Amino acid sequence: MKVDILHRPDSAIAKIDMAPQEELVAEAGAMVAMSSHLDVNTTLRRGKGGGVFGGLKRMLAGESLFLSVFRSGTQPAEIYLAPKLMGDILPYQMTITDLVVQSTGYLASTPGVDVELGFQGLKSIFSGESIFWLTARGTGLVLLSAFGAVYEIEVDGEYIVDTGHIVAFEKTLNFSITKAGSSWIGAFLGGEGLVCKFQGKGRLFCQTHNPGAFGRLIGSQLPPR
Repeated sequence: MKVDILHRPDSAIAKIDMAPQEELVAEAGAMVAMSSHLDVNTTLRRGKGGGVFGGLKRMLAGESLFLSVFRSGTQPAEIYLAPKLMGDILPYQMTITDLVVQSTGYLASTPGVDVELGFQGLKSIFSGESIFWLTARGTGLVLLSAFGAVYEIEVDGEYIVDTGHIVAFEKTLNFSITKAGSSWIGAFLGGEGLVCKFQGKGRLFCQTHNPGAFGRLIGSQLPPR
């Protein structure tokens, strides 16, 4: 399987060339175009992290109830995938380290990767973001999607990120929710609010734009229904 990310970073689309007998799992609705002979099934996924319960858990994390499974069959095929929001796509190669993914950050993965609901504790409630995040484990490729450009930070010690700009992080990192400055009043009056303080050693992936803040800005300008 060969993955090329085109039109980065603001309007990224993934072109995926599949060899015969290969399979790709993607978020429902992510397909833009594909070879006509690709076999497509919409499924709740069987096995670990699958079934009706697994699908309902993904809904709690802000993901679709269903997943799409694409199989190339006896001949090569190509498929184009794109996220719902305008932004970047990052291919991440899974190894022995689990990856925690913010809701809406998952786009697709190869069959060797299990994607399950992960509860990050009550601290997520106070972050203003989703209580439930996704946890990817196994071996293979995960495609992460971001609102705006996505960039990687190598954390070794401590690092602070605004909660709305987190795409994913390796589970070797711990995090806590805290204020942006020395004063709670100053933090909120300054518009920063709550932030995530990461501790440990591992990779952190961030997006340049905050989808929650964008939604609130645009929503306030829309006429009432």
